[in-house]
Amino acid sequence: MENSDRVKRLALWGIPLAFFVMGLKLVAWWVTGSVALLSDGLESSVNVVAAIVAFAAITYAAKPADKTHPFGHHKAEYLSAVLEGVLIVVAALLIVAEALPAVLAPAPMEAPALGLAINFLAGVINAAWAYTLIRAGKRYRSPALSADGQHILSDVVTSVGVLVGLVLAIATGYAVLDPLLAVLVALNILYQGWKVIAHSVDGLMDHAVEPEEAEAIQAAIAAGGTGSLGVHDLKTRRAGAATFVDFHLVVPARMPVGEAHDICDRLEDAIRSVQPGAQIAIHVEPETEKAHGIRVKIEEVHNEQD
Repeated sequence: MENSDRVKRLALWGIPLAFFVMGLKLVAWWVTGSVALLSDGLESSVNVVAAIVAFAAITYAAKPADKTHPFGHHKAEYLSAVLEGVLIVVAALLIVAEALPAVLAPAPMEAPALGLAINFLAGVINAAWAYTLIRAGKRYRSPALSADGQHILSDVVTSVGVLVGLVLAIATGYAVLDPLLAVLVALNILYQGWKVIAHSVDGLMDHAVEPEEAEAIQAAIAAGGTGSLGVHDLKTRRAGAATFVDFHLVVPARMPVGEAHDICDRLEDAIRSVQPGAQIAIHVEPETEKAHGIRVKIEEVHNEQD
């Protein structure tokens, strides 16, 4: 099964799971009347919308390149992540709208133990799913899965805070702690939403690969470019699961085109050995051209004679 199929399957499973967790949290609110538990449930309703959007974006991003999108549709995942960040912010505002009136007129909770137990179960399910999505997002380089996982992880943190705070409210008898806690939850959600939006917008701006990946690419070029005089103006960018590598290859002015082409083939194989599926553009130029940008020195190969 290809990586894109695995990513789509994970995104699809996220939809019914998000509905189930939201249902658990709303039941917890229904049996207790807790505003903090309602705020947790409202955030989970955003998870449902986010899961649907993520699946749609991942499905679209997996489409092959065409005439109108010759570089593919990979950035659709970043759009999904941006929308998810916006939805997180909307959820925070809804929570504040519910919590502020309750601060002025706090009410005691009903059946708190049962509600907390139900909410705890929902938190455990979310924690396991967030770990799965974040791990898969890094492995398959899927911004949509990573954003969804980070969002759900923030939901887990929220749930833990709600549970701890409500236990304190029950133990102390201060019912006002419930809505105050909901406001704190909303502030945390706003912060998480900002992080998701900022990371996704950065991806839309053609961010370079991570430093360790750049070093691996440069090492592959240095080892695979034997016969050339060097590489300069090396650029990389990441678009969803796709990696783009672009550079100028300097060769002797009298080198035949066939030999230069062979060097390019070796370089492409070397780069794809450290960046599978990378899309590579190499501009071959004679040694008389002026070099600029990031340069890579080609390793010299010496043949030992017996």
